[in-house]
Amino acid sequence: MTTFEEYTEQFGCHFNKRLYEWAVSIMTVRDGSRLQPLSKEQVSDFLKAQGVSLKNDKGYDAAYVRAMLYSDCWGSSYTTDKQLALGIKDFLDDPDGYPTKAFDHFVMDCRRKNEPIFWDDML
Repeated sequence: MTTFEEYTEQFGCHFNKRLYEWAVSIMTVRDGSRLQPLSKEQVSDFLKAQGVSLKNDKGYDAAYVRAMLYSDCWGSSYTTDKQLALGIKDFLDDPDGYPTKAFDHFVMDCRRKNEPIFWDDML
């Protein structure tokens, strides 16, 4: 069994804390700065404060999507917390999407950028 298979056996195709924190560590914000990962609870509180609830959130998926959208779109497509929260919902709860969309998106981005994921470090 490969370490990728071990990871997905334990966590499914979803972010665990280690993978999420590593993913955030390699993100660059539009202004060139780096993000600090928020806790799962901070993201949950953020969404609640904006009146947004998610149907398809497992593990650290919402936290990853929040970081991704913030780093890629804050100050451009999203300029308010409400817009960002709705963007997270749109991504994860897309009616013709699928439950592993966040994980699959990240893994494919890494592959296309030749950024190796050391799965044994994520277990």
